[in-house]
Amino acid sequence: MTKINFISTRHKKNGKCNADNLCNLLEIQRPEVIFLEALETTYSQYDSTKFSSFRVYHHKLEIEALQKLSAHFSFEYVPVLDNELTNLFDKKYDSIPENNELKAMLFEFSNLESIEGFEFLNSAKGMALHSKMRDFENSLLLGEEFLKTYDVKLEEYENSMIQNIYSYCKLNSFKKGVFMCGSAHRESLIKKFEFFESKENLGIKWEVFGG
Repeated sequence: MTKINFISTRHKKNGKCNADNLCNLLEIQRPEVIFLEALETTYSQYDSTKFSSFRVYHHKLEIEALQKLSAHFSFEYVPVLDNELTNLFDKKYDSIPENNELKAMLFEFSNLESIEGFEFLNSAKGMALHSKMRDFENSLLLGEEFLKTYDVKLEEYENSMIQNIYSYCKLNSFKKGVFMCGSAHRESLIKKFEFFESKENLGIKWEVFGG
């Protein structure tokens, strides 16, 4: 049976959320395949050469962790993004008006992330705070037409990552994998795993780090 452990991450260092701690976590998991929320072009041949020749680490936290992990054992790196959501995210957050309550929630999340690290990002507490912030953000943007487009694009974005994982699994055999994705997608993705497995029926067992 193929098992894939889902781990929520962040893309830039913040306290205990850093490449060394993520590397240690992955070293315990020892996956054969690591799926990452990243484009094929995110880790280019030039980036790879800079690392192998000069030990220049990548700016993306997860890829820096993978570079460090490569010193301990071999694994297959598989980026699973088709497109980025950068412009859509920017439009949403540029449209949110100044709000002290939202700032306080963002500060709380960042502080807990820094102090508790990936354990927080992969906890029920972290997921609940993400949900609370998302609902509050949407209440501040009530009536904005682009929110409909945002929700549709976000759905497509998440579905394509899981579909790309299943496409890989249809062509490649392995026992243990890891899927790393930003913590903002945690709640939504967890709900999608069972649906995709029932549709694809490949016998993949999804495990969620942190419960």
